[in-house]
Amino acid sequence: MSTPHIPRHWAHWPPQVPRHLDIPATHLFHNAEASAARHPDKPLFIFYGALTTHGRFKADCEHLAGHLQQVCGVKRGDRVLLYMQNSPQFAIAYYAILRADAVVVPVNPMNLGEELRHCIEDAGAQVICAAQDLMPQVLPLLHEGQASAPGVGLKHAVVAAYSDHLPTDTDLRVPDFVRAPAQTFDEPGVVTWREALAAQRQPTPIQAGPDDLAVLPYTSGTTNHPKGCMHTHRSVMVNTVARPVWMGSLPDSVQLAVLPFFHVTGMQNAMNGTIYQGATAVILPRWDRDVALACIQRFRVTGAQLISTMVVDMLSHPDIDSVDLSSIVSIGGGGAAMPEAIAAKLKALTGLDYIEGYGMSETMAATHINPLQRPKRQCLGIPIFDVDARVVDPLTFTEMPPNEVGEIVVHGPQVMRGYWRNPQADAEAFIELDGKRFLRTGDLARVDEDGYFFMVDRLKRMVNASGFKVWPSEVEALMYAHPAIQEVCVIGVSDPRRGETVKALVVLRATHRGQVSEADIVAWAHEHMAAYKSPRIVEFVDDLPKSGTGKILWRELQQQARNAAPH
Repeated sequence: MSTPHIPRHWAHWPPQVPRHLDIPATHLFHNAEASAARHPDKPLFIFYGALTTHGRFKADCEHLAGHLQQVCGVKRGDRVLLYMQNSPQFAIAYYAILRADAVVVPVNPMNLGEELRHCIEDAGAQVICAAQDLMPQVLPLLHEGQASAPGVGLKHAVVAAYSDHLPTDTDLRVPDFVRAPAQTFDEPGVVTWREALAAQRQPTPIQAGPDDLAVLPYTSGTTNHPKGCMHTHRSVMVNTVARPVWMGSLPDSVQLAVLPFFHVTGMQNAMNGTIYQGATAVILPRWDRDVALACIQRFRVTGAQLISTMVVDMLSHPDIDSVDLSSIVSIGGGGAAMPEAIAAKLKALTGLDYIEGYGMSETMAATHINPLQRPKRQCLGIPIFDVDARVVDPLTFTEMPPNEVGEIVVHGPQVMRGYWRNPQADAEAFIELDGKRFLRTGDLARVDEDGYFFMVDRLKRMVNASGFKVWPSEVEALMYAHPAIQEVCVIGVSDPRRGETVKALVVLRATHRGQVSEADIVAWAHEHMAAYKSPRIVEFVDDLPKSGTGKILWRELQQQARNAAPH
């Protein structure tokens, strides 16, 4: 009788955590109903000091769902756009759309007219819940939709003012777009948030089930147009439940909700997970290190999901040593590896390891997380509950030996059903191995002897310098050890002899500006890494462009360099 194969990473599984999770086979709105029943008066959201209780949240969701059904004509399976920054209204609109048995289409609030148009047209959405500061993008498309045939284009908009959820007074710095008073709109099909909720319409009973579509997040559009990722109530529920179990999070936890809700990491961890647990989230619409640190102290935040650029910014605060961070028991994130030097500084300051994870829109957040008792730095972690993840040859799909680079492919209950109305993209994204359907991630990684996954880079980001493969993310991680470097982005630029060479765009710390030259950084890098990967060119910049999720836009910088290169 053959011995069953035991995955290497099981030896490092978190103690007292099961290897399999039984996921509730329910509609996501039941999470809000359950928490409201258990904790009706407990704060769910803290927004610059203003409280929204679990009970109030459920009631507002139902009243907005009634408006969507009775006024906007939303039916089961309809797609409804959600176009806002982090706020109580974002979460209320999200769950109201679900309560109406419709499908949430979260849209990056940085998206402009044509990007928004693509989501409307591709999803076939006729209704949008939007913030008032984004209405200049919405109104032209609403006018077009109302002039179009029935069933085509936008017909209705519910408009929210963030200031409706602000306290009467706060000493926290509030952005102008959040503080702005509520506007009125004399437009057909446009109703303000206050009006929609004041009518207190009740929705019809829930009809959708766990296998109905729930959320349709769009990819970031790195190739061609963004694609919609079809997630059911069941696939969204997986990571709604999984991360709190993995992290040992309790119902009395207080999460800092600063990662964008429109993106799956913030959506799942700080919003859906908090609602499921009956916990509390402190919401910030945008990263502001002063306000974030003040909220951590004031509201005794226990958990913070922060990407590496946020941690770099936070730790560079001149008064960081005097900030009380003692309430935090967990800090982590993903999206880009945490530089070794920054992780060491965080550990020295707080005693905490930065817990990295890995996931994507197609998997509704995490497929890998580091175990708390044995995390590894600059590491994606190990596959979590019921996930089969492998590193394979991108051409033959044969599994690679330990420590050899290949493409990550994943099979698990959180993997999307497929891309919305895009069978060609599905054919390119999915493969079958051992009778299982695996998603190709496009990410290159290696797996060590313990079964931990380490990102190498994006399949399309590699720099080919004189035939040597250079992974920009690895070079960036090494460069963060230089005391003068606050942020860095590494790209490939054309070179007449090497074909491509390595260039680093560097943001210096304020304390080192004028003290260090670009040539000094080049020389330092040459001493600290292999010659073929060491940047030959360093350019100092004031800042680096970032996405709505705070990730550095390396593709934009790469394209700028290519456009500037002589043909």
